[in-house]
Amino acid sequence: VQLQASGGGLVQAGGSLRLSCATSGRSFATYAWFRQSPGKEREFVAAVSWGGESLYYTDSVRGRFTISRDDAKNTVDLQMNSLKPEDTAVYYCYAGHNTWGVAGTATTPPAFTNEYDSWGQGTQVTVSS
Repeated sequence: VQLQASGGGLVQAGGSLRLSCATSGRSFATYAWFRQSPGKEREFVAAVSWGGESLYYTDSVRGRFTISRDDAKNTVDLQMNSLKPEDTAVYYCYAGHNTWGVAGTATTPPAFTNEYDSWGQGTQVTVSS
């Protein structure tokens, strides 16, 4: 299943962008956003569990970014506020069958890309200072 991310662009520091990811009509237990800057490893940004019950963010974006899912539309969004130049990266959405964030399961989402089942092309986010 190929995921399609969109919504990237060029924004000034302090501005906002909303990324969206379409999941080709399938629903997954977990959705996540990762990002990759030039010369760096792809890093975890945020994840949302089945039904949207649990959300998880990396420390550097907590309080500024919000991940959400709409299972009726098969989309997962990332609202990014108070953007900083260090947020500049290509952002990728990932989907997986791992369950977390509900009773009896892990309290944190998979943090590595090889733990997910589907992904797509990224969308470039550039934040100017």
